[in-house]
Amino acid sequence: MTTETRRTGAAGTGAAEHGGPAVLVVQHEEDAGPGLVGEHLVRTGLRLDVVRAWKCEALPESLDGHAGLLVLGGSANCEDDEAAPWLPRVRALVREAVAGEVPLLGICLGGQIVAQALGGSVARRPRGPEVGAVPLRRLSAAGGDPVLGGVPEGAPAAQWHWDEVDRLPAGAVPLLTGDDCPYQAFRVGGAAWAVQFHPEAGAETVAAWAAADGEQLRSEGGDPGAAVASVREAEPELRAVWGAVSEAWGTVVRAHADARGL
Repeated sequence: MTTETRRTGAAGTGAAEHGGPAVLVVQHEEDAGPGLVGEHLVRTGLRLDVVRAWKCEALPESLDGHAGLLVLGGSANCEDDEAAPWLPRVRALVREAVAGEVPLLGICLGGQIVAQALGGSVARRPRGPEVGAVPLRRLSAAGGDPVLGGVPEGAPAAQWHWDEVDRLPAGAVPLLTGDDCPYQAFRVGGAAWAVQFHPEAGAETVAAWAAADGEQLRSEGGDPGAAVASVREAEPELRAVWGAVSEAWGTVVRAHADARGL
């Protein structure tokens, strides 16, 4: 299945020539693509305009022509502009999306960028990395949320992060939490969502991360093999729960596109 559109210029001028509305996807590194989320967005009739930022592909100056913004995960710190010099442009796009109520979804690093760009803060986890399939808890505001409202209590989520949001932006609404990470999902305004976990990842992806980060994880007391095994065991539920969430966000994007004539 084709899930992405090759961009034709720095502003993505060819992104919406054919097919349904386009979602601008910021990908920070090779092994952290849109995955399961991307597959389900395509099922809702959207196309993915993927910018491979680590390959020096230019991000657009604005979100004009895009119906949504998806910011993926990665290993960089959300404030490390030297290691990831495209981050200032990502922050600007995040702020534009929130100001214009363009549907936004930030995943792991992407969620941390959302928090930091809007006035929250991100810190290294003092308890060490959170990895593997971890159960989440619903908060009261989740019930009426159009994207995360259907997530069942105790649903597992694939985790792989050393940093976490430690202060939400002003006005942010927390939606999901966990025993070891308080801000697992939150919403800002009417159309921006951020999650700390990886709804796009299955066991194969987590196994690749474990191969890359295993030595560091073991040095901090973690067990990469157990993390991969937990995701593999939970994968059917991960796919069902987060596939439905992805399509719910896709429905929000489609409604925005229809309202704006995109």
